[in-house]
Amino acid sequence: MKKIFLACALCLTAFFFGTAAESATPGDEVAFGENLHTGDPAARVNVYVSKLGDDSDGKTWATAYRSIQRALDAVPDADGGVRIVVRPDRYFEANLLPNRNGRKDAYNELVGDYDGQYGSGARGWVYLDASDPEKGFKSYDWHGNLRAYFQGWSPEHTDETISSILWDRWIIRRVYATGGDGGLCWDLLQETKPFSVLVEDCVSIGRAFGIGAIFGAYDPKSPNTRDDEPIVFRRVWAASLDRWGDAGAAFFRSYRPTLSPVPEFYLDDCTLVSPDNAIENNVSEYDGSTHVAARKCRMIVNNFTQPAGQPQMSGVIRTPNDGSKYLIDLEDCDMMGCKIFSDEKENPPQYTLKGRNRAYVQFTHDVPEGMERFEGWPVELFQYMAPPECER
Repeated sequence: MKKIFLACALCLTAFFFGTAAESATPGDEVAFGENLHTGDPAARVNVYVSKLGDDSDGKTWATAYRSIQRALDAVPDADGGVRIVVRPDRYFEANLLPNRNGRKDAYNELVGDYDGQYGSGARGWVYLDASDPEKGFKSYDWHGNLRAYFQGWSPEHTDETISSILWDRWIIRRVYATGGDGGLCWDLLQETKPFSVLVEDCVSIGRAFGIGAIFGAYDPKSPNTRDDEPIVFRRVWAASLDRWGDAGAAFFRSYRPTLSPVPEFYLDDCTLVSPDNAIENNVSEYDGSTHVAARKCRMIVNNFTQPAGQPQMSGVIRTPNDGSKYLIDLEDCDMMGCKIFSDEKENPPQYTLKGRNRAYVQFTHDVPEGMERFEGWPVELFQYMAPPECER
């Protein structure tokens, strides 16, 4: 894949909707995470969760824990290699947080027994539901499927600040997360420790963010992301539900002072649906650099405001105020929305293209240089507005 150097990016000709560029190729070191070494699946120790279990020790389906958080609390040590297997059902559990990280080459795993291969006797989705069981969708800052909390965010936020860093080196597979402010979105707050996670074959829906990883600080001795262990989302259908201004189906923010030579965040064969942004990068008060790669993804922003409408749409892909601090590599992606890129105050967003990248935009906007325009309404792309049906 062709990459761009930041030094070159700053002197490129600015196009209103972005700049496509060519440069030297550092190499495909992580290959979209396909060579990510997370450990031997056969060596993982299973811990079971089922509402039919007796909630004693989680060692069998009969003795399974009845809640996912109870299983997360029971991870025995920091050696990694633990797999929490969940029987398909609806679990009204919010703010999940494990007590242990995984380990390099021994990631921990949270997996739904979607197809019955783990012997739960059921098939279908494991619903991680952060809703209020009696009142419905619980849209409130710092309430979501994964635990993160910022004391003082508002006068009502008085509990202890805590980040999602304990999810480092975990794998999430075959779960349907919904009902709260964020789905499978990790907020690392002011942590300066590195963080890696792999998410596959999931549905993830949030008011603000469907999926993501968000950093808010940087230590040059310990970068936010690991070059050889990127943050990867593969075959995930994700949606945000709000037109807030910084909401997005995917939210990625690194905090490196300069662009990473390799992508830090990978989207592989994902669908991103939102009324605001498919990929949200930052809000104006943050000043970090972020490198994202998307391959064979579908990005659908279902808001085609009138040309005179207010507020103006900010783009399928939204970048920070200085677009030179943002780079997205697009490969064989289909996109639709009022326009593709947000309008930056300083430099245009940087992007590279590989394969066939198609765009459908409102008539007052142009398709970015190097992309192919859909000739008409993208019927097949729009079909992806609905999440995948459960196979039973």
